[in-house]
Amino acid sequence: MNIIGAGLAGLSASISLAKQGISCNLISNLPSERAQSVMAEGGINGAINTMGEDDDTEYHFEDTMKAGGEIADKAMVRGLVETAPDIIRYLQSIGVPFNLKNNEIRQRNFGGQKKKRTAYAKSSTGKVIMTALIDEARKYEVLGLIKRYSNHEFLSLRLENNICKGVEVRNNYTGVCYYFEGRVILASGGLSGIFRGLTTGSTANTGFVTAKVFEQGVRLSNLEMIQYHPTTIKIADKACLVSEAARGEGGRLFIYKNNEKWYFMEEKYPELKNLMPRDVVSREMYFVSRGNDAQVYLDMTELSKEVWKDRLPDLREEIIHYLGKDPKTEPIPVAPGIHYFMGGIDVDRNHSTNIENLFAAGECCSAYHGANRLGGNSLLGAIYGGRCAAKTVARLEKEGKTDFGEIIKPQVIAVDKENDKAWLENNEESFTIKVRDILFETMGIVRSEQGLNKGLLQLEELTKEPLNKEEIARINLARAMILSSLYRKESRGANFREDYPERNDAYKGMTRVILQGNKIDIGIWRADEDTN
Repeated sequence: MNIIGAGLAGLSASISLAKQGISCNLISNLPSERAQSVMAEGGINGAINTMGEDDDTEYHFEDTMKAGGEIADKAMVRGLVETAPDIIRYLQSIGVPFNLKNNEIRQRNFGGQKKKRTAYAKSSTGKVIMTALIDEARKYEVLGLIKRYSNHEFLSLRLENNICKGVEVRNNYTGVCYYFEGRVILASGGLSGIFRGLTTGSTANTGFVTAKVFEQGVRLSNLEMIQYHPTTIKIADKACLVSEAARGEGGRLFIYKNNEKWYFMEEKYPELKNLMPRDVVSREMYFVSRGNDAQVYLDMTELSKEVWKDRLPDLREEIIHYLGKDPKTEPIPVAPGIHYFMGGIDVDRNHSTNIENLFAAGECCSAYHGANRLGGNSLLGAIYGGRCAAKTVARLEKEGKTDFGEIIKPQVIAVDKENDKAWLENNEESFTIKVRDILFETMGIVRSEQGLNKGLLQLEELTKEPLNKEEIARINLARAMILSSLYRKESRGANFREDYPERNDAYKGMTRVILQGNKIDIGIWRADEDTN
């Protein structure tokens, strides 16, 4: 069994398999300590109801579906939210130091939720959860049930008759290429590297795995759904996240209008105010900035000493470091930035793909978030998704279906010269930036048919240049993203079309895409149609 990616989803899957006595190779470009999961700040959702607000999993389900534009598979979302309390208790049991009050896990408000449901560890929740899971995985590494291959780069799936037989990888230190036989779980993260320098995520997540498997016939879905986080600050080569926890603890967005502070979210959305779902907040920021030629500010000056000391100390230090401003005493300028990819590899309720023996989990797949991810559901989705994929693999192993036997040692292979290069070598730098700029201009917070078609034409112009296989794969993925937005002639969640500003239930479903030769086939699939 092979797992590509050693962040939360990969660790969760490997630990789940190991607990059932199933061996796996944990293969990753970087060590777990450098996975993007470490960067998650705000918290993890679960209706454990420690704040006396009568929260339950049904409310969590309703909030998740509503924020996601009602297009996610209800059965998958229900499984996620009903397991969430057990996941949080499990994390606490293995040493995650959640903030406590009277020995109970403390929870905070997060966007799109009426209840305090987000458990947190100051504003470093991802880091402490990863630390605990890394330590848990080491127990099984000692037993030989998890074998790590850090600093190994994914090259390709090995497929025969639509069946995944294994995976080809390269050792980043030696350059030697290997083949690992067996089933594969992809847990390779989101597409941050496609928008290199413009996202809050790690650019080590280049998007190559998704681009390559798409080229190999793996179906993708919801690629148009790109989440812009409302509050980021620009730093060198990326956007720095100002966690939603800041607004959850009382931070307020405003612009200056007629020399007065206008708290526009509070005026427009009196119930949830600054904690509307992220797509709504980002869109409102876009419109008030454009209409008033104004800078949006986040005002945290009214937060108490207790909040700054116990709940957001690391966030304050980060802002002071990058902006030279103390958010405790003055508002800070913020802007929406690309943060999360709801779309990716299409999976069913078992986390299986359309390729036999191939599975996916975490941000690389399209599963629970529909058209817009609820804040606090990303860590939850990664852990739960890893478990689900592992559960499916374990069932297949026990049923003896295509049994690959014990852990397979890597076999050295030869790779053709054209493929024998890293995704981001220096001579590809300008091409990467060209694709990034086309997508960023085309797939913004507000989109239009004219702009989307322009992006397609610009990508077509790039194909006239001499391209290697990796560059062609990247262009095909970029085309699929734009075509998905173009196909969805409505505004839902993160896909806001100013030429189609209303929802249209003809598009109430997942946008599925698959590459057939040079043609991208696209259509809407609804979860109630089947389970595949």
